[in-house]
Amino acid sequence: MRKIGKQQDQDGAEIDLTPMLDVVFIMLIFFIVVASFIKEAGIEVNRPDDNQPQDPNDAVSIVVEVASDGQIWMENRRVDVRAVRANIQRLLAEDPEAPVTVKVEKGAKSGVVVDVADAAREAGVGVVNWASDKG
Repeated sequence: MRKIGKQQDQDGAEIDLTPMLDVVFIMLIFFIVVASFIKEAGIEVNRPDDNQPQDPNDAVSIVVEVASDGQIWMENRRVDVRAVRANIQRLLAEDPEAPVTVKVEKGAKSGVVVDVADAAREAGVGVVNWASDKG
């Protein structure tokens, strides 16, 4: 008979989960409210669409291409890094408002890119635009 009494005590012993569920729901609401007030720091970038029409009144850019092997190309010819500034100044003499666009291939060394950007700034360019090859 004792065994029957022990089984009834064990079967009747249940844990009330209601307080635990209340705590879980309160924590869930707390984290949702806190997450909605957290603002991530960052920079907003407005990228142009590929399908935007080109304005014919825009100035023609001076294009400097930096290849992945470190070669620098301007006007379909290879240019030494020391001659970039002189070439940009020559092209600026024709059109003083022309911006410079630096196209950088994937894998190009950052030192060459920085040298090209420095040469453009030293040449007196007001605007330096950056472009990268897709791929």
